Amino acid sequence: MTDISTAAPAGTVSSNSTQPRLKQKYQTEISAELTKAHGFTNVHQVPTLVKVVVNMGVGEAARDGKIIDGAVTDLTKITGQKPQVTKARKSIAQFKLREGQPIGAHVTLRGDRMWEFLDRLLSLALPRIRDFRGLSDRQFDGNGNYTFGLTEQSVFHEIDQDKIDRVRGMDITVVTTAKTDDEGRALLKALGFPFKTADTK
Repeated sequence: MTDISTAAPAGTVSSNSTQPRLKQKYQTEISAELTKAHGFTNVHQVPTLVKVVVNMGVGEAARDGKIIDGAVTDLTKITGQKPQVTKARKSIAQFKLREGQPIGAHVTLRGDRMWEFLDRLLSLALPRIRDFRGLSDRQFDGNGNYTFGLTEQSVFHEIDQDKIDRVRGMDITVVTTAKTDDEGRALLKALGFPFKTADTK
């Protein structure tokens, strides 16, 4: 796991001369470890990260449009990137939902900003979860991509605890080039994802 004291704040991307620490670790250590462990013969076979999608669904926005503004603000602070607003694709009368109505917000992170976000997530945010016992390693999609949920935004140090208007959870999807879940799991574990061990499941 990376050093907590020097994690870069949201919205800052390392200069060309200084790569994100997690990316640098992948290139100098993890890639070689995965190659040896899985017997890869070509550098293109070694799994790596493609993008990270952070999604915040806000069902209440159907009744109060201002709620979506809070989600956008929180996601901007957390990721350092302006989110896209997710809109309903069709009207659903029983939920009083109209087509085109805002129902959430999401951010797609790539490149250095993606690596910096994961660094902060692993080093700062996850350790702040009360009674945290690790992430489930069973939430892969069959193609090496991983999705997990956080119940509240307050675990991110970019969020001012005194200015939280309501608790907002989010889903985080990590998309990789892995061909199998085993490859994806090995990659994320090497990057520092704290998966539950046998005695904590």
